[in-house]
Amino acid sequence: MNQSVALPVREQPYYQAFLLSLFALFVCGAVAAFSAMTKESILARSIEDTQRQLVQVLPQSLYDNMPSQEEITLTLDGKPVHFFRARKGGAGSGVALFAETSGYSGVIRILLGIDANGSLTGVRVLSHTETPGLGDAIDLNKSQWVLSFNGKSLQQPDEKGWHVKKDGGQFDSFTGATITPRAVVKGVHEALQLFQRHQNEFLDRKGS
Repeated sequence: MNQSVALPVREQPYYQAFLLSLFALFVCGAVAAFSAMTKESILARSIEDTQRQLVQVLPQSLYDNMPSQEEITLTLDGKPVHFFRARKGGAGSGVALFAETSGYSGVIRILLGIDANGSLTGVRVLSHTETPGLGDAIDLNKSQWVLSFNGKSLQQPDEKGWHVKKDGGQFDSFTGATITPRAVVKGVHEALQLFQRHQNEFLDRKGS
Protein backbone atom coordinates (compact mmCIF):
# COMPACT_ATOMS: atom_id res chain seq x y z
CA MET A 1 0.00 0.00 0.00
CA ASN A 2 1.30 3.44 -0.98
CA GLN A 3 1.53 5.92 1.84
CA SER A 4 1.61 9.68 1.13
CA VAL A 5 4.61 11.49 2.53
CA ALA A 6 3.80 14.74 4.34
CA LEU A 7 5.58 17.77 2.88
CA PRO A 8 7.66 19.96 5.19
CA VAL A 9 5.77 23.00 6.46
CA ARG A 10 7.84 25.35 4.36
CA GLU A 11 6.81 23.52 1.23
CA GLN A 12 3.12 23.53 2.02
CA PRO A 13 1.03 25.71 -0.37
CA TYR A 14 -0.68 27.52 2.50
CA TYR A 15 2.70 28.46 3.98
CA GLN A 16 3.95 29.89 0.69
CA ALA A 17 0.69 31.83 0.28
CA PHE A 18 1.16 33.19 3.78
CA LEU A 19 4.68 34.38 2.95
CA LEU A 20 3.47 36.07 -0.25
CA SER A 21 0.70 37.83 1.67
CA LEU A 22 3.15 38.93 4.34
CA PHE A 23 5.52 40.30 1.70
CA ALA A 24 2.66 42.17 -0.02
CA LEU A 25 1.63 43.72 3.29
CA PHE A 26 5.20 44.81 3.94
CA VAL A 27 5.51 46.46 0.53
CA CYS A 28 2.15 48.22 0.93
CA GLY A 29 3.14 49.44 4.36
CA ALA A 30 6.48 50.74 3.11
CA VAL A 31 4.83 52.59 0.21
CA ALA A 32 2.22 54.10 2.54
CA ALA A 33 4.89 55.20 5.02
CA PHE A 34 7.00 56.79 2.26
CA SER A 35 3.94 58.53 0.84
CA ALA A 36 3.04 59.93 4.27
CA MET A 37 6.61 61.17 4.76
CA THR A 38 6.76 62.96 1.40
CA LYS A 39 3.16 64.19 1.16
CA GLU A 40 3.68 67.08 3.57
CA SER A 41 6.87 68.29 1.88
CA ILE A 42 5.29 68.03 -1.59
CA LEU A 43 2.29 70.03 -0.39
CA ALA A 44 4.57 72.67 1.14
CA ARG A 45 6.54 73.02 -2.10
CA SER A 46 3.29 73.27 -4.08
CA ILE A 47 2.05 76.08 -1.83
CA GLU A 48 5.39 77.89 -2.16
CA ASP A 49 5.30 77.59 -5.97
CA THR A 50 1.74 78.89 -6.08
CA GLN A 51 2.60 81.76 -3.75
CA ARG A 52 5.50 82.80 -5.99
CA GLN A 53 3.12 82.81 -8.94
CA LEU A 54 0.54 84.87 -7.09
CA VAL A 55 3.09 87.45 -5.98
CA GLN A 56 3.60 88.29 -9.66
CA VAL A 57 0.00 89.53 -9.99
CA LEU A 58 -0.90 90.45 -6.40
CA PRO A 59 1.45 92.92 -4.66
CA GLN A 60 2.19 91.84 -1.10
CA SER A 61 1.05 95.23 0.21
CA LEU A 62 -2.47 94.21 -0.80
CA TYR A 63 -2.88 91.42 1.76
CA ASP A 64 -1.84 90.04 5.13
CA ASN A 65 -3.13 86.49 4.61
CA MET A 66 -1.72 83.70 2.43
CA PRO A 67 -3.81 83.83 -0.77
CA SER A 68 -2.34 80.48 -1.84
CA GLN A 69 -4.18 78.91 1.10
CA GLU A 70 -7.53 80.44 0.17
CA GLU A 71 -8.18 78.68 -3.11
CA ILE A 72 -11.79 78.85 -4.27
CA THR A 73 -13.96 77.64 -7.14
CA LEU A 74 -17.40 79.21 -7.60
CA THR A 75 -20.04 78.67 -10.24
CA LEU A 76 -20.68 82.10 -11.73
CA ASP A 77 -22.84 82.77 -14.78
CA GLY A 78 -23.21 79.00 -15.12
CA LYS A 79 -19.47 78.27 -15.32
CA PRO A 80 -16.85 77.22 -12.74
CA VAL A 81 -14.48 80.07 -11.88
CA HIS A 82 -11.21 79.32 -10.11
CA PHE A 83 -9.38 81.97 -8.05
CA PHE A 84 -7.37 82.78 -4.93
CA ARG A 85 -8.67 85.38 -2.49
CA ALA A 86 -6.48 88.02 -0.84
CA ARG A 87 -7.47 89.55 2.50
CA LYS A 88 -6.29 92.44 4.60
CA GLY A 89 -7.56 92.87 8.13
CA GLY A 90 -9.94 89.99 7.43
CA ALA A 91 -11.70 91.75 4.55
CA GLY A 92 -11.40 90.66 0.93
CA SER A 93 -8.85 92.95 -0.72
CA GLY A 94 -8.44 91.32 -4.11
CA VAL A 95 -8.26 88.12 -6.11
CA ALA A 96 -5.94 86.24 -8.40
CA LEU A 97 -8.32 85.01 -11.07
CA PHE A 98 -7.79 82.37 -13.74
CA ALA A 99 -9.22 83.02 -17.21
CA GLU A 100 -9.03 81.47 -20.65
CA THR A 101 -9.33 82.93 -24.13
CA SER A 102 -8.99 81.53 -27.64
CA GLY A 103 -5.88 82.66 -29.48
CA TYR A 104 -4.61 81.98 -32.98
CA SER A 105 -3.33 78.47 -32.22
CA GLY A 106 -5.41 77.41 -29.24
CA VAL A 107 -6.37 78.23 -25.68
CA ILE A 108 -4.44 80.94 -23.82
CA ARG A 109 -4.54 80.57 -20.02
CA ILE A 110 -4.22 83.81 -18.05
CA LEU A 111 -3.79 84.72 -14.37
CA LEU A 112 -5.04 88.18 -13.38
CA GLY A 113 -4.62 90.11 -10.14
CA ILE A 114 -7.59 92.40 -9.39
CA ASP A 115 -7.88 94.61 -6.31
CA ALA A 116 -11.10 95.36 -4.43
CA ASN A 117 -11.67 98.47 -6.57
CA GLY A 118 -11.62 96.46 -9.78
CA SER A 119 -8.18 97.61 -10.96
CA LEU A 120 -5.65 95.18 -12.42
CA THR A 121 -2.59 94.64 -10.25
CA GLY A 122 -0.95 92.26 -12.71
CA VAL A 123 -1.55 89.92 -15.63
CA ARG A 124 0.49 86.88 -16.63
CA VAL A 125 0.02 84.38 -19.44
CA LEU A 126 0.39 80.93 -17.90
CA SER A 127 0.30 78.82 -21.05
CA HIS A 128 -0.33 79.13 -24.78
CA THR A 129 0.48 77.55 -28.12
CA GLU A 130 0.88 80.75 -30.14
CA THR A 131 3.39 81.03 -32.98
CA PRO A 132 6.99 81.40 -31.73
CA GLY A 133 8.50 84.75 -32.68
CA LEU A 134 5.09 86.31 -33.31
CA GLY A 135 2.26 85.54 -30.89
CA ASP A 136 4.53 84.45 -28.04
CA ALA A 137 5.23 88.13 -27.24
CA ILE A 138 2.33 87.80 -24.76
CA ASP A 139 4.80 85.91 -22.55
CA LEU A 140 6.68 88.16 -20.12
CA ASN A 141 9.85 86.23 -20.87
CA LYS A 142 9.55 87.40 -24.48
CA SER A 143 8.39 91.02 -24.09
CA GLN A 144 7.03 93.59 -21.64
CA TRP A 145 3.68 93.81 -23.45
CA VAL A 146 1.65 92.08 -20.73
CA LEU A 147 2.72 94.76 -18.22
CA SER A 148 0.61 97.28 -20.13
CA PHE A 149 -2.44 95.95 -18.26
CA ASN A 150 -1.15 97.12 -14.87
CA GLY A 151 -3.49 99.68 -13.32
CA LYS A 152 -6.17 99.27 -15.98
CA SER A 153 -9.85 98.87 -15.08
CA LEU A 154 -13.26 98.94 -16.74
CA GLN A 155 -13.22 102.72 -16.36
CA GLN A 156 -9.64 103.25 -17.49
CA PRO A 157 -9.74 102.80 -20.41
CA ASP A 158 -13.41 102.97 -21.32
CA GLU A 159 -15.21 100.32 -23.38
CA LYS A 160 -13.78 101.59 -26.67
CA GLY A 161 -10.27 101.48 -25.28
CA TRP A 162 -10.44 97.77 -24.50
CA HIS A 163 -9.21 96.77 -27.95
CA VAL A 164 -5.88 96.69 -29.74
CA LYS A 165 -4.91 99.89 -31.53
CA LYS A 166 -5.64 98.30 -34.91
CA ASP A 167 -9.28 98.06 -33.76
CA GLY A 168 -9.36 101.59 -32.34
CA GLY A 169 -8.34 100.68 -28.78
CA GLN A 170 -5.39 101.48 -26.52
CA PHE A 171 -3.38 98.25 -26.57
CA ASP A 172 -0.49 97.57 -28.91
CA SER A 173 -0.64 94.63 -31.28
CA PHE A 174 2.23 92.62 -32.72
CA THR A 175 3.43 92.89 -36.29
CA GLY A 176 1.97 89.94 -38.15
CA ALA A 177 0.13 88.60 -35.11
CA THR A 178 -2.85 90.78 -34.27
CA ILE A 179 -5.12 87.85 -33.36
CA THR A 180 -3.08 86.88 -30.29
CA PRO A 181 -2.98 90.25 -28.46
CA ARG A 182 -6.59 90.85 -29.48
CA ALA A 183 -7.56 87.58 -27.78
CA VAL A 184 -5.66 88.41 -24.58
CA VAL A 185 -7.18 91.90 -24.35
CA LYS A 186 -10.63 90.34 -24.82
CA GLY A 187 -9.96 87.69 -22.15
CA VAL A 188 -8.71 90.22 -19.61
CA HIS A 189 -11.62 92.57 -20.30
CA GLU A 190 -14.16 89.78 -19.86
CA ALA A 191 -12.52 88.73 -16.59
CA LEU A 192 -12.83 92.29 -15.27
CA GLN A 193 -16.50 92.33 -16.26
CA LEU A 194 -17.03 89.03 -14.46
CA PHE A 195 -15.39 90.45 -11.33
CA GLN A 196 -17.60 93.52 -11.47
CA ARG A 197 -20.78 91.44 -11.76
CA HIS A 198 -19.84 89.17 -8.85
CA GLN A 199 -17.68 91.42 -6.71
CA ASN A 200 -19.37 90.42 -3.46
CA GLU A 201 -18.82 86.71 -4.09
CA PHE A 202 -15.19 87.22 -5.08
CA LEU A 203 -14.42 89.34 -2.01
CA ASP A 204 -16.60 87.34 0.39
CA ARG A 205 -18.78 90.33 1.24
CA LYS A 206 -21.71 88.55 2.83
CA GLY A 207 -24.95 90.48 2.90
CA SER A 208 -23.55 93.39 0.87
